[in-house]
Amino acid sequence: MHLTTRTLDRRTFLRGTGVALALPWLDAMTPARASGPGPDQAPRRLVAINTNLGLLADHFFPEQSGRDYQLSPYLETIAPWRDQFTVISGSSHPDVTGGHSAEVSYLTAAPHPGSASFRNTISLDQFAAERIGNHTRVPSLPLSVARSGNQSLSFTNSGVMLPAENSPAALFQALFVGGDPAETERQLHQLRLGRSIMDTVAERAKALQREVGAADRERLDQYFTSVREVEQRLLTAEEWEHQPRPKVDEPAPTDGEYLLEKLSSMYDLVRLALATDSTRLITLMIRLDGFSEHIPGVSTESHNLSHHVGRQDKLQELKNLELAQFRELARFLQGLTDAGEGGATLLDHTAVLHGSNLGNGNSHDTRNLPMLLAGGGFRHGQHLAFDRDRNYPLPKLFVSLLQRLGIDTDRFAGQTGTMSGLEMT
Repeated sequence: MHLTTRTLDRRTFLRGTGVALALPWLDAMTPARASGPGPDQAPRRLVAINTNLGLLADHFFPEQSGRDYQLSPYLETIAPWRDQFTVISGSSHPDVTGGHSAEVSYLTAAPHPGSASFRNTISLDQFAAERIGNHTRVPSLPLSVARSGNQSLSFTNSGVMLPAENSPAALFQALFVGGDPAETERQLHQLRLGRSIMDTVAERAKALQREVGAADRERLDQYFTSVREVEQRLLTAEEWEHQPRPKVDEPAPTDGEYLLEKLSSMYDLVRLALATDSTRLITLMIRLDGFSEHIPGVSTESHNLSHHVGRQDKLQELKNLELAQFRELARFLQGLTDAGEGGATLLDHTAVLHGSNLGNGNSHDTRNLPMLLAGGGFRHGQHLAFDRDRNYPLPKLFVSLLQRLGIDTDRFAGQTGTMSGLEMT
């Protein structure tokens, strides 16, 4: 009997010794009483991303508003998704000041984060996790790409930060390698020997593929291929970590941790976590401070570049850095687009919010935040241009996102109502 004739539990795992590999959402997981698989039956998800040093406004914001705008240089990198994203200008969190300290208010909108009496409030993802987090194995997933530390964008109802995972290898273990520490190490040893997690569950995977329909077989094949690709990427990174560094007589350069490799690996794992429905709520803090090497056209530390004071050489390097980030975002969007789900794509069901807590990194301005919203079931293809002198309250966008997740609320961070001009499909 094909599993398409009965319901396959969406929490089904392919299990092996030390391994519990979650499955992507399949048509066979659609309840039998439903009229057929469709986009409304698949889960809704949210990925909120913050790049902490702002973006160069002239290269991000379009000059025209509405739907007939010309793509800016940064938006050109994601041009294939023009009809699947909305650019938002002239918005910010009311009373959120304090320059870099505004990082902690990016998803909370708690006012005056730099003040001595500041106390944070609940973040967008945790507000949602309190209501829908029980639907998945991992209620929410705070992540970061950083040289060090575990700063995240996620805060509890009492304003306590939830530490972020900043190691792609550790995240992969947490998501896909189960069991006690000895079993985990055994599986990792197998990976180092070139034996994929997929080898451990091969027989069960083959049996499942024989029992599901053609569309599900194609989805499973794409997913299993993605798992192997992520494994190889992580193993390659580990191999380089154990290679001796060449010795030189020159002074040590600025930190050599590789931003793009870490960001690429983290995006891959975010996609896998979403595709397996391991979680539906992910935050990603891209903390650029200290990064510089192995970024084409960049030789200066990122924080230093953000304080360019109008120097053309620094502005060009900063543009190169930010373009590199957008190219990684484009690859992430492509991965979500390639993953089919319930007659649509993973991007159709995942709202991807990409922005910054700074509107201008050079002056530490927290107004006119550069915000981009892709996917998630909204009517996109537009530039929503609000008043850049009297900014539109950004928490209204958060209300829109919460409602699209199926959460019954009309209020967040002191603001009532959804974002004007942003409609659901």
